[in-house]
Amino acid sequence: MNVSLPIELENYVQGKLQTGLYSSVSEVVREGLRLLQAQEALREVKLKALKQEIKLGLKDVKANRSSPLDIDDIKTHGRQTLSKKKHR
Repeated sequence: MNVSLPIELENYVQGKLQTGLYSSVSEVVREGLRLLQAQEALREVKLKALKQEIKLGLKDVKANRSSPLDIDDIKTHGRQTLSKKKHR
């Protein structure tokens, strides 16, 4: 397999080789692909959890265990929280 990289990425790979952490271009590319796989797996886990939370929320709505959001109250609470963090 041959891979073409833009000059910026070629320079990045060469920089990684110069650190001595990697002994070949293939090692750098393999590590990058492993990280991409891990990132995609984490995204899938987060998406699955989000879908589960949505299901639970929809069940609550159907069972009348929810109430309308008061946007002004949410904004006020958020501003108060931010203000407290700024003054620490």
